[in-house]
Amino acid sequence: MSVRQASNTARARGLTHVHPKDVPLQDALTAVADPVRRAILRELAELPDWTKACGTFDLPVTKATRSHHFAVLRAAGLIEQRDEGPRRLNRLRRPEFDEAFPGLLDLVLSSPSDR
Repeated sequence: MSVRQASNTARARGLTHVHPKDVPLQDALTAVADPVRRAILRELAELPDWTKACGTFDLPVTKATRSHHFAVLRAAGLIEQRDEGPRRLNRLRRPEFDEAFPGLLDLVLSSPSDR
């Protein structure tokens, strides 16, 4: 195994995914309260699963802050991520999240982006 492969494997092992049914309501609400995270969710909702890499979002934050936002969304059960080569791809966990919190994601996604 090359050093790059070992690094990618270690990186992927660092990903933890929580199922939305295991997320407290307060954590779900906190995750969707931030406008940057809502922008991420809106963009993912418009795209097929696994087609948007973290680095391709146009967000007004630093790389470290971007990573934090993705971690919060993952911890709230809103997104799932996987590594493909150097890219980390994302999937909105809409069916699972809707089952755990009916209507919440619809409200977030239908709300004007400036509110």
